[in-house]
Amino acid sequence: MMRPTVNLDGSTLSPAEVERVATNNADVSISEDAWGKVQIARNVVDGILARGETVYGINTGFGALVHQRISPDDLAQLQTNLVRSHATGLGDAMSRSSVRAMMAVRINSLVKGHSGVHPDVLKQLVDFLNNDIVPFVPRIGSLGASGDLAPLSHMALSLLGEGMVLDADDKPVPTSSVLREHGLIGIKLRAKDGLSLINGTSQMLSFLTLAERKLNALLPLADLILCTSMEARKASVQPSDSRVHDARPHPGQNLVAKRIRALMADSPILSSHADCERVQDAYSFRCAPQVHGAVLQRYWSMADTLNIELNSATDNPLIFPDPKNPGPHEVISQGNFHGEVIALAADSMAAALFELGSISERRIDQMLDPARSELPPFLAKNSGLESGLMIVQYVAGASLAELHGHATPRAAFSTSTSAGQEDHVSMGATAAWNLLEATQRFSEVLACELFVACEALEFEPLSPSPYVAALKQRVRTIAKPLDGDRTTSKELIDIARELSDGAWLARIEAEVGRIPR
Repeated sequence: MMRPTVNLDGSTLSPAEVERVATNNADVSISEDAWGKVQIARNVVDGILARGETVYGINTGFGALVHQRISPDDLAQLQTNLVRSHATGLGDAMSRSSVRAMMAVRINSLVKGHSGVHPDVLKQLVDFLNNDIVPFVPRIGSLGASGDLAPLSHMALSLLGEGMVLDADDKPVPTSSVLREHGLIGIKLRAKDGLSLINGTSQMLSFLTLAERKLNALLPLADLILCTSMEARKASVQPSDSRVHDARPHPGQNLVAKRIRALMADSPILSSHADCERVQDAYSFRCAPQVHGAVLQRYWSMADTLNIELNSATDNPLIFPDPKNPGPHEVISQGNFHGEVIALAADSMAAALFELGSISERRIDQMLDPARSELPPFLAKNSGLESGLMIVQYVAGASLAELHGHATPRAAFSTSTSAGQEDHVSMGATAAWNLLEATQRFSEVLACELFVACEALEFEPLSPSPYVAALKQRVRTIAKPLDGDRTTSKELIDIARELSDGAWLARIEAEVGRIPR
């Protein structure tokens, strides 16, 4: 069976395609049209050199050394020195998937035809991805302006045949030996090649894309888990009446209310308490459309930013070919490498996830407190002798506390570098990584709510809605009903993982129907 191929053209790359490349479930290729644009931009670089013109990034020093003219004989060494000196990262290695995503989005940016990179550089990147040669890249080092210099330099160093790559066990091994195994050799950088490789928003985009992919599944599941808790708590669906949300027509709020109505349809439990005496549910149930909906709108905004950035040229300088009138004016020094738009999108989403985690934890409390739930304390079979799910709320609170830390904005910090030439930075890579970590904590809080809600439903003789029943069935493949106290740690971890990877959502929608989007 042939592997699928993601065709990179600089204009149409989607987060889903990045994810397929990141997880090594697709090869990559570069479109014929893009190759033509790459060559035209490269001709501009070669023309500048042939005419002896002085242009930043082509035959000058970098950053604060911008006024240093470099002789033609030293241009290749200049680019190699740039990569070697900037490959200075710290911390743990980036994961295979995040490095592969970073490489894919870097290629897509370079093939827009505004970078002037030599085609050999792009061919090497494609060969690395298609042979699953993954550079060893320390995660920490980017300030989010002048792009992700340090991480991308580690990637570029491997293209030269230097540095380290990851073996099958994700351990760093010398690049040169792995290239020999695949019949490849390190490339030689030409003028501007090194700068084009390392000056861009590719690491932060890698993290943001992987976070977006997780949230693409987690947010609809958060609404389904809410409905599972509503069934367990016998909460009213009336606050999701369409008339309520038409009166305050925020699109996210409206969609979540629509989802609740669809997910709770045909519920025997809901029908059984349609005429009960309870007037109002707690805010964590009654106001869920307003809270979940606001978070959904933050996600939409972040996704829009991501889709634009994935198909943008973000290095410096950029080339705008003018074949009829060649000259230095074809090259513009500018700031597209600045990651502020990514940093703010990631920070906003991380803060929103805390809100969603917070309301989820409050629903756990509602279900475990016998004074409000009318269920056994902490859902224990033999309260007092047994603690039931008491500690599930504790660990949800602990994950929520970490999620609160992730809600602190990373873009609210800048530092001046390069002798004051680069005097404002975005911390975009830090913000995007922070969001990716926040999605993990968020999935853990959701797993705790789902675990508790499913156990609470064990005390209900009636069946829940088809959607809730399908989700509960998935949970029961991992966690059986309580028959006494037991450790539930592994079960919660496994549920959180299943929620994050989206497989449960796909199966439930295949069985019951697509959740409104």
